[in-house]
Amino acid sequence: MFEQAFKNIDDALWKESGCTTELDYTEQTSWLLFLKYLDGLEQDKAAEAMLEGKAYRYILDTPYRWEAWAAP
Repeated sequence: MFEQAFKNIDDALWKESGCTTELDYTEQTSWLLFLKYLDGLEQDKAAEAMLEGKAYRYILDTPYRWEAWAAP
């Protein structure tokens, strides 16, 4: 499961002109994984709040969330 996700990230980053060294590649991959983690955390927090009948305020605005730009 994770191997395919990493392979997809790898393929996309190596094709981009901004990723020229291993350091660039590591930085970009780390950032993408952090954003994906943050999205999952926020989804969990929003679901918890909904179950408790509370409102949840997302950290990131809608256009900057994972589902808006990475997986539309």
